[in-house]
Amino acid sequence: MASFRLAITHLSKLEIPGIKNSYDLDALPNSLHSAQLPALLTLPLELAADRLFRERGEGLQAATFSGGAKTISYTMTHLLLLAPQGAGLGMRSHLPRLVTLIDSYTAALAADVTLGGALLAPAQVTVEPGIFPYGEREFYGCAFRHLWRLEARA
Repeated sequence: MASFRLAITHLSKLEIPGIKNSYDLDALPNSLHSAQLPALLTLPLELAADRLFRERGEGLQAATFSGGAKTISYTMTHLLLLAPQGAGLGMRSHLPRLVTLIDSYTAALAADVTLGGALLAPAQVTVEPGIFPYGEREFYGCAFRHLWRLEARA
């Protein structure tokens, strides 16, 4: 029976070609500089104000089944930040690299859909490219919104 924390750690260690830095909860920087990018930030929250799709998730909803496993649904955001907004020739100059990184991310996740067995079921992921604030800047990037099912711990 894996914990939420263990699943987060496995996610932060996911090897993605082209990503310079991947930050776990204990190592999240206060701000990011161009030399640290592209970076992945592991955030156990939804950035609701910045969501492109406003539907409600099932985060932290308990679901129990008579005679079956007791499960909890968790919502996780793995935030890919590629470049500061306005860098280079604008968004258009970053889109090809962003698409390549999204493909690399989904391929790496497809190779380990239960994050080393930490999840009861394969991760369900929504991909949301856009512009995201972090620190005092805004970045071109992509939010990977994970929905996880883990066994409830007694």
